[in-house]
Amino acid sequence: MLPPTFDRTAPSDGHSPLEVILAKRAHITRMANQSGAAGEQNAIQVHELWVPRPRGKELKILMEALAKSGFSIRASSFDALALPHAIDLADAEQVRLRLPEITFIEIKTARQKRVRPGFDGFFFALTEREIEASEQLGKRHKVALFNTLTEEILLTSVDEIIKRSRSMNWQLSVQL
Repeated sequence: MLPPTFDRTAPSDGHSPLEVILAKRAHITRMANQSGAAGEQNAIQVHELWVPRPRGKELKILMEALAKSGFSIRASSFDALALPHAIDLADAEQVRLRLPEITFIEIKTARQKRVRPGFDGFFFALTEREIEASEQLGKRHKVALFNTLTEEILLTSVDEIIKRSRSMNWQLSVQL
């Protein structure tokens, strides 16, 4: 992070080009994460039957119920749950019984003016975990494309997205 005295207009501010690039990257990453989370919350609020991915004890109960049902997915593979009716996610027995009725939703948020109706021109990433969850859960895993500028929502699937894609760029993300 740049010091508070950093003058963006000064031609020579004492910071190396690498320091400036790193500070800009940190700012962009911070803004993208905040905007993405806000977009997810907006999409969830539009659907009264959607709830954000549970946390703490409720998430642990849900993930254990999935594992006991033969699903090996990560919590990072979905952002929300579509519940056909109220389910007490803190009640392990209720979660176990209602698990087949729950749809897991990954939300992808568009904020760019270039994204046209129907999400033409929308560029985003699908993670390996999201793809694996889609393969395991089938019709019970959906991807919600949400345009924060127009509030358009398209509920689709990983398979439908891949079929519709005009191009794909694969990458390998590593942590050292």
